[in-house]
Amino acid sequence: MTQIDLTDRTALVSGSTQGIGLAIAVDLARAGATVVINGRHADGVERAVAAVQDAVPGARVTGVAADLATAEGAATVVEQHPHVDVLVNNLGIFGSADPLTITDDEWRHYFEVNVLSAVRLIRAHLPGMTERGWGRVVSIASDSAVVTPAEMIHYGMSKTALLAVTRGFAKAVKGSGVTVNTVIAGPTHTAGVEDFVAEMVGSNLPWDQAQREFMRQHRPQSLVERLLEPEEVAHMVTYLASPLASATTGGALRADGGYVDAILP
Repeated sequence: MTQIDLTDRTALVSGSTQGIGLAIAVDLARAGATVVINGRHADGVERAVAAVQDAVPGARVTGVAADLATAEGAATVVEQHPHVDVLVNNLGIFGSADPLTITDDEWRHYFEVNVLSAVRLIRAHLPGMTERGWGRVVSIASDSAVVTPAEMIHYGMSKTALLAVTRGFAKAVKGSGVTVNTVIAGPTHTAGVEDFVAEMVGSNLPWDQAQREFMRQHRPQSLVERLLEPEEVAHMVTYLASPLASATTGGALRADGGYVDAILP
């Protein structure tokens, strides 16, 4: 069995203090990468760094606190970590809303956090990757990019935009040895999603029952009929970050439990 080896590679994972981002950081550290944790608050970054070190003894991991939804935050991260071999754009926000009540400011906020944060980091790190002749960019999208829920139009819009960003930047670096891909993650079990499930089906049910009810009522397309665990998404990211995925670029790869009912995204 071929092992994924990212020794001597540096990976930056945005929005990685919890959930899918933290699982990705742990998985990349297990593969030998030097991992840079990112979050808005220093205390959360410190806890995430410690969590990676606990999960992977001897892991090379550091952190940077900065709000990547702003140009200033992106500049801080790039200044502190100018050399990145693997860029994982995981930062994102989500929530439900009556589509007719979403304000202009909310639309802009979702675009800033979920799309422009990725664009800024890609723009900053692609030149170095192409100069070195090797690099990996992986952005975390969602099934909502393809199957937009009525209660999450603003979120779905931002994740659809990430698919376009990925395809465009992949073309911009063609033939360079750098790959740019998106992972379409299905409904995944995180703390934030637990709150969302409670919002959708009520907070008086035990978690296992609430999860099943949520999937039955609101995500019936799922073929696994459960929420995914963050590690299941992380494994796809680690593969795409590795030399094994050298022929995969410009793609939207699904780690969605079969949720998207289509042959192609």
